[in-house]
Amino acid sequence: MMAVAVAYRLRRAGEWSGAADVVELGYEERFLRRRRLMTRGGEAILVDLPQTVSLEHGDALELADGRLVEVIAAVEPLIEVRGDLPRLAWHVGNRHTPCQIEADRLLVRRDHVIAEMLRGLGAVLREVEAPFTPEGGAYGHGRTHGHSH
Repeated sequence: MMAVAVAYRLRRAGEWSGAADVVELGYEERFLRRRRLMTRGGEAILVDLPQTVSLEHGDALELADGRLVEVIAAVEPLIEVRGDLPRLAWHVGNRHTPCQIEADRLLVRRDHVIAEMLRGLGAVLREVEAPFTPEGGAYGHGRTHGHSH
């Protein structure tokens, strides 16, 4: 049986350098506290953090032996949204839908209900495959569980 390295600590993007390996995770997979992951290099790691966190693209997991494993946002099926972006972003946010906001487009996860709403608001939509790094919560880093923060 292969030994599993354990990650007890998170280092935020910009606060570290020199990753020994990389783990590629989708948006939902980056919300965790305790989970077994496989690195690109084939090493099994057990993430065992003190609390649930939202890992961001460019963060690193620090293993018990001091090595760092970089977190990369995986490519996912998304909808590219173009049009009156402030208005469209308001409607997406009003439905509590995660949204990546860029200068000339919005990106949301593929969802036929949201797509129909956006089309009805005059948006131009296109299905794309890209890493998904939506905006974090207004009350702290990453996602939140409710309004009790």
